[in-house]
Amino acid sequence: MRGPLLLLLLAGLLSACGAPGPAEPAATAGPATAAVRQGSLNGQVSQNGTLSYAAQSDGSDYPVVNQAAGVYTKLPAAGQVVACGHVLYWVDDDPVLLLCGSRPFYRNLAEGDDGWDVAILNKNLRVAGDEFTGKTASGLSDLLDKEDLSVADAVVLPGPIRIAGITAQLGGRATPGGPLGTAVTTRREVVVPLNASQQGQVKVGNRAQVTLPDNRVTGGRVSRIGTVATQGKDGNATVPVYLTLDKPKDAGTLDAAPVRVQITTAGVKNALIVPVTSLIGAGAGYAVERVTAAGGRETVPVKLGLFDDAAGMVQVTGDLRAGDRVVVPSS
Repeated sequence: MRGPLLLLLLAGLLSACGAPGPAEPAATAGPATAAVRQGSLNGQVSQNGTLSYAAQSDGSDYPVVNQAAGVYTKLPAAGQVVACGHVLYWVDDDPVLLLCGSRPFYRNLAEGDDGWDVAILNKNLRVAGDEFTGKTASGLSDLLDKEDLSVADAVVLPGPIRIAGITAQLGGRATPGGPLGTAVTTRREVVVPLNASQQGQVKVGNRAQVTLPDNRVTGGRVSRIGTVATQGKDGNATVPVYLTLDKPKDAGTLDAAPVRVQITTAGVKNALIVPVTSLIGAGAGYAVERVTAAGGRETVPVKLGLFDDAAGMVQVTGDLRAGDRVVVPSS
């Protein structure tokens, strides 16, 4: 009789204590968020760039076009620097000069001529005026061993040049109008492919810090901003921003060298500020995901203002308030 009685007592105890129910689901962690902040923001745009030598306004090299006929008997080497009024190359053992000016010559020049082309020639010979005088003839005689100038005797480019490449061949046939090679200026320049969304933020004259490949830092300034956007492999549109260095000698002879550029732009006060990582694409624009009071998410379209790349923050305008929580990627 003890067996059945013991079973009844155990059943009563289990009933009083309560049988175990189904397991509760594990609590899920909410999304990582950051608070929308209101305050001042100093714009800092950080981008990779390329240190090289300045070329034409569209970024392409200057073409060097030969006008002499004969055989190339001496050619410049890539990287060689040629000054205004100096010999650029030789055809049939006759020198061809580099003259610095804005337009190529179209006619032969001799004593008694005048005009804009004579003015360019005189400037290279350090002679005043736009008339071909005895001083012009004397200057040419020192360079070419003759007292007049034919179209074949010179190549006109905007300033001193650095040879970028040579396509002509030593001993090859020189033909008028044929390409000799390409050139760039001797001015140092940094080109930064700026995200098109930041174009309105950067202005000509903005100061910049350029970190060179050896980690030395040198100062610079935005000199011009391109107007034609290009689409990169990642699908983002960029515009070229060109910077000049305060101390070009800091760059040494580096060419096509990767650098890191930090451009300081104007600051703003009383701005709504969110992390750059909170931005998501929304059609042709941007948005953030705001966490609602009920714990859900809602997409809020925003317009972008200043970026502080160093801090990873961006100014936004939209239906947001300081203190709102926006979703950011989990660390």
